[in-house]
Amino acid sequence: MLFPMFLRNAFLLLLFLLRTQASAAAPTLRIPQGAQAGPGFNAETATRAYLATLPPDKKARSDAYFEGGYWLILWDFLYGAAISIFLLNMRFSLRMRNSAERITKRKGLQTWLYWVQYSLALFILSLPLAIYEGFFREHHYGLSNQTLGGWFGDQLKGLGLAIVLGGLAVVALFAIVRRLPRTWHIWGAGAAIVFLMIGMLIGPVFIAPLFNKYTVLTNARVRDPILRLARQNGIPATNVYEVNASRQSKRVSANVSGFLGTERITLNDNLLNRCSPEAIFAVMGHEMGHYVLNHVYKMLVFFVLIVLLLFAALRWALHKSLARWGVHWGINGVGDPAVLPVVALLLSAFAFLLTPVINTLIRTQEYEADIFGLNTSRQPDGFAEAALLLGEYRKLNPGPLEELIFFDHPSGRTRIYSAMRWKAENQSLPSSR
Repeated sequence: MLFPMFLRNAFLLLLFLLRTQASAAAPTLRIPQGAQAGPGFNAETATRAYLATLPPDKKARSDAYFEGGYWLILWDFLYGAAISIFLLNMRFSLRMRNSAERITKRKGLQTWLYWVQYSLALFILSLPLAIYEGFFREHHYGLSNQTLGGWFGDQLKGLGLAIVLGGLAVVALFAIVRRLPRTWHIWGAGAAIVFLMIGMLIGPVFIAPLFNKYTVLTNARVRDPILRLARQNGIPATNVYEVNASRQSKRVSANVSGFLGTERITLNDNLLNRCSPEAIFAVMGHEMGHYVLNHVYKMLVFFVLIVLLLFAALRWALHKSLARWGVHWGINGVGDPAVLPVVALLLSAFAFLLTPVINTLIRTQEYEADIFGLNTSRQPDGFAEAALLLGEYRKLNPGPLEELIFFDHPSGRTRIYSAMRWKAENQSLPSSR
């Protein structure tokens, strides 16, 4: 990734499963032996039967990919920390600040000019790891469809957005720091939450379409059952969207994004020809669970608390850091834009330590949506199919501690077992389709 870990974690909100466009040749649901309904049905046996359908070589590849991601969490943090230390100790941050001050005397414009230089430096210095992680590694595991040029073009779009939108946020935050030197951490945390909410509002409508094409799903065989399910759950949905995610990746996914009127249920096109109608319905039940259970708003409350904690810790750590090294780095105080590498280093360290907490918050909501989806769609085997497709790049059967620390969604085994347990207890219920 091209940006510090704290930015990535800040936007780890509600992303999840799959999508499809069921055509005349839509895939059919296949229930393995051992998972067939009947008097002797057993949830544990059925779970093992589903897990056994993934060939050993594909399971080994998925495990290797996901376990490698554990190390990337560490390397991303260490690499980002090294960049911050390099910019500070080699006094590049000081030079960028001085360059901005030579161009203009206006503090706000100085801050933005520093941010432009900082963003470009961060982009260039993090590019080697980003190319490996986002391009070569994805191709090695067969998960990417992009050329290097296409991938790099998306990174440039991200850089442009960071310079413009990130610059506005940074200018506003430094203005708060300069005007409220004693309580900036409180007001800054509030401003950060406002920026997060603005991002969630404009993201689905204005930002996401810069990277992919979003269109209204017109296939009535898929759309109508989804909208009927939405009405049954009191959701005022009139459209379901599809996105051409296959332009970049082979990953299967769907998500609920936005809030306060910009909510969208989006299915990606990688599952158009892979997912059975039962799986689509199960996935949509999950996504509607996020809406009905108010997960976006609950997650905002969680992030308010986390941001308040981060800003309080940041104020304390900045005071200590600048008292010890500020003169050496040439930083004039907390209101000096040259302090940004220190801020990035500290926030990424705090976010790194909070990784299990953030993962647990998200994983808990995902499990709640899983149960809601099972109850509303009544498609446990479709849900198991979806979990197996996600198992192409997520480890299906981790240990309990491994799942607790590293998984921001329930593992495939947890999801399949939940579905089979529901099936065991509700075999007499008809399907909702």
